[in-house]
Amino acid sequence: MVRWYTPAQLPKMATGDNARLLALSSLRNPYRGKLGVVEAGALANPLLVDGNPVEKIRLLENPEKNLVVIMKDGKFCKNRLGRPAR
Repeated sequence: MVRWYTPAQLPKMATGDNARLLALSSLRNPYRGKLGVVEAGALANPLLVDGNPVEKIRLLENPEKNLVVIMKDGKFCKNRLGRPAR
């Protein structure tokens, strides 16, 4: 996909654009909450990348090395910040 899209377009397509498609599926949408945005009350699984994936999208090809924090359902799945996970 990096041949056709910019590094800034790819994360947007994978998150916000796909969230809008799910919202259009109405009753078939398995999620009951707002997707594709970072705001209070929305469903989100944030990632913290060691680097700027908008400039270097290939950072996401090696998640073991380059993803510092992974959260799912409000809980840490990975936390390399040196702080205790809650």
